[in-house]
Amino acid sequence: MTDRTVLHGLKRHRFVIHEPNIPFTCHVLFENEHVLVVDKPHFLATMPRGMWYRQTALIQLREQTSNPDLSPAHRLDRQTAGVVVFVKHRHDRGAYQTCFEHHRVRKMYECLAPAIPRHAFSSNAHIDPAPRMPGDSGVPALSFPLTIESHICKKVGVLQAFEQPIGVDTPVNARTRVDIKPKDALTTADRNLLERFPGTRIYVLHPLTGKTHQLRVHMNDLGCPIVGDDLYPRIVERRYDDFLSPLRLVARTLEMTDPLSGEKWTFTSRIPL
Repeated sequence: MTDRTVLHGLKRHRFVIHEPNIPFTCHVLFENEHVLVVDKPHFLATMPRGMWYRQTALIQLREQTSNPDLSPAHRLDRQTAGVVVFVKHRHDRGAYQTCFEHHRVRKMYECLAPAIPRHAFSSNAHIDPAPRMPGDSGVPALSFPLTIESHICKKVGVLQAFEQPIGVDTPVNARTRVDIKPKDALTTADRNLLERFPGTRIYVLHPLTGKTHQLRVHMNDLGCPIVGDDLYPRIVERRYDDFLSPLRLVARTLEMTDPLSGEKWTFTSRIPL
């Protein structure tokens, strides 16, 4: 393999010439003179990183739009699908990125995970309301909706994020509101998926903060790791061209007020779990 470094916008990207092909592309949900909002599929990284360069949403969209200044206002994990906002012009980046950095954007995710916890709850996370004492099944009962909070850390070069006990030097930096998707809100695709994966539920997740891998870590804390997760609770090595087991996590809706026009937006992903 041959490495090259190229300049796109303000950042240099080191990339591998020969990359595994990712046979998925982004679909446009909305576009105006300032932004391009897309539905990012599973397996496609938001922007160049590590071995991925051309097989990323950013580079694909720059080539499709002939706009080298296009840049993401935020990002999703490579394994996570859903709504991503890209900014068209360099001078507009700060306004949109600030909305995400200051949590002025409301995001809702959906995921598929076990209905009954498979292991003890994390001792490093706080759950409100707290799990009730176990009944005849011996499994603590969860009351939804609930909020889970913890102190999440992520080291460069380490695949998994980890949690430290909450304390004076390690205050809460990650909060997620978790609920169960109501039966009357389930789509036909949802019902078919639940039939394929007995013993699971579709959860609705509202991240109140934006730490790396937060939703995956917090669902694992509850004893309900997301179906298809290859990092939590343990690392599972898969081929890069194995597209049969996606992480069942989708950034379903994104609500924000345009910082330039004041218009209120709601974007909804069409990608099934």
